[in-house]
Amino acid sequence: MSGDSDGTVVLTLPESLRSAFKEPLGPVETDANTLLQDVTGPLVAVGDIVTYHFVRAGRQPDVALVDERTKRAPVDEAVREAVVDADVTVPNPAGTITAELLVALREALADGEATTIFVDGEEDLATLPAVLLAPDGASVVYGQPDEGMVHVEVTPENKREMRSLLDRMDGDHERVAELL
Repeated sequence: MSGDSDGTVVLTLPESLRSAFKEPLGPVETDANTLLQDVTGPLVAVGDIVTYHFVRAGRQPDVALVDERTKRAPVDEAVREAVVDADVTVPNPAGTITAELLVALREALADGEATTIFVDGEEDLATLPAVLLAPDGASVVYGQPDEGMVHVEVTPENKREMRSLLDRMDGDHERVAELL
């Protein structure tokens, strides 16, 4: 089995499942301050623009996943500067979840320090393992293009839903279970 440092792809999003990600996985909010009123536990931000809005609202996410892109284009300089320097860099090609991403997420949530994970590739699918790895009561927030920020509260029900989506992806589910 290859190590976790080589960007081993453990799951791939099949074409048949892409439609499941078009609809928001939680309520959509356009104002970070309003959304933050509903955040009681750790905050995981998936995406540069979401992270930027939280930082501007005065709340550094406990874990931020960024790739310096929004809607597949580079983010502007103001966003890049506001999103703190990455603590960890992991490879994660578009439409996949790598072992390194899972390990970085798990470690970032466990250590209790604010951590920014730079994803070399695409961070979109990180919402699923983030919900599975975060403690109940945490919030995982990701961007819904042209709509706003989607707030997924970490609950047993939402964990089951994310697990179901992961289980429907192609790949090495045993390895994923080991890493989660």
